[in-house]
Amino acid sequence: MSLLIKGGTVTTAEDSYRADVYCANGLIQAIGKNLEVPIGTETVDAGGALVMPGGIDPHTHMEIPFMGGRAGDDFFTGPAAGLSGGTTMIIDFVIPSPDERPLDAYHVWRSRSEKAPADYSFHVAITSWSDQVSEDMETLTRDHGVNSFKHFMAYKNDIMLDGEHLMQSFRRCRDLGAVATVHCEDGNMIWLMQQELLAAGVTGPEGHPQSRPPEVEGEATNRAIRIAQLLNTPIYIVHVTCREALQEIVRARMEGQRVYGECLAQHLVIDDSVYYDPDPVKARAYVMSPPFRPKDHLRELWRGLQSGNLQTTATDHCAFCNIDKEKGKDDFSKIPNGTSGVEDRMSVLWDQGVETGKLTSNEFVRVTSTNAAQIFNIYPRKGAIRVGADADITVWDPKATRILSAKTHLQNNDFNIYEGMEVTGVARSTVSQGHLVWHDGDLRVEPGAGQYIKRSTFGPMFDAAGRTRDQRPWRRVERSEAAE
Repeated sequence: MSLLIKGGTVTTAEDSYRADVYCANGLIQAIGKNLEVPIGTETVDAGGALVMPGGIDPHTHMEIPFMGGRAGDDFFTGPAAGLSGGTTMIIDFVIPSPDERPLDAYHVWRSRSEKAPADYSFHVAITSWSDQVSEDMETLTRDHGVNSFKHFMAYKNDIMLDGEHLMQSFRRCRDLGAVATVHCEDGNMIWLMQQELLAAGVTGPEGHPQSRPPEVEGEATNRAIRIAQLLNTPIYIVHVTCREALQEIVRARMEGQRVYGECLAQHLVIDDSVYYDPDPVKARAYVMSPPFRPKDHLRELWRGLQSGNLQTTATDHCAFCNIDKEKGKDDFSKIPNGTSGVEDRMSVLWDQGVETGKLTSNEFVRVTSTNAAQIFNIYPRKGAIRVGADADITVWDPKATRILSAKTHLQNNDFNIYEGMEVTGVARSTVSQGHLVWHDGDLRVEPGAGQYIKRSTFGPMFDAAGRTRDQRPWRRVERSEAAE
């Protein structure tokens, strides 16, 4: 099977130029003008469109059981919806219960993901600490291509890690050459404020942002970054939502610390007024953590993205339906946390970023694809248009428009957080592994076509005896070495 994308403008994180792209055997085989291709090659007309690396969403939750609900999108419907919006790969999360081995949970999630129609990978959450967990982390990095581990500072009495165990896991990440990713909200502070609000009679969705103010996120972000600084561990802060958290990231990066920041598309365009909608069904639909913020924080997030202090954009796609959200109709703390968006991320970012002049088309590629590929060590296999890279490509029509709505979206949930929003910038065609899987509104996906993508750790991990060795690129330089 071969495919020629003809007449478009190749647009990468670094460059833009007119060229055709020839794909075969799942890879990009040639880039140029007047390419000679075999007879019978399928041709996609990219005239007037941009030919970009397929989007990478580094933060999704497909098929996850959480807070008494279960996400509506599984590993088929969610990635399929993403393909229709130009996203060709997701990095999802394995989340063990505190009494479950990470390795066992990984195998459970791998069995769920066998039906994926597009490529995917996994972060693995560390929800408890023991020698067994430490051993499983090594096995996951060495044998299963996991190079990032998630840590929750929120969700007290469930999956939250305390300070001692954060340090243990961060240190282990460092020694294995893995990235520590962190959900930064202080779970103890949240729990206390939830109890106070409920006691005062605040039970509706408005209690959600009131119990998780920006200070809660800012404090936890500072603490996580300082622990990582102490241990010399690279750290990736997920779903940054507020000025307080961004300030800590900027400070640390200015001091030379290896800190990365992720923001969600929805946090760039939706503010906290949604929690005060007179219709409680709508208000509950927006409950996610961290919550949506006042409008002035949105402006700061855009500045963080423009300045490069926030490197990636994601969705935290966790598509709970209204029937699940109703579990918290009398107690906001019981509303399952999560919203959708994997289908709409790239259009929203193009419309609100490129169309408004906040981002260039090349910066758009960088924050929707290339940076994630580089941070999680799958570049240039992913996130690039170059010979030898995976043929994961979106043919992007920068002038086409569509209206976002639950009535028309492919995501498997009954609410769209962007309901009624008209966006400019649409995936005309999407190519996955060299196959045309979305074209002019026609979705052509097959269950199980997606590949699990292993991600190598950073630097050599093990010597011949299987012992870890300290040769990561972020290795601390001791004073004695620096003096020499």
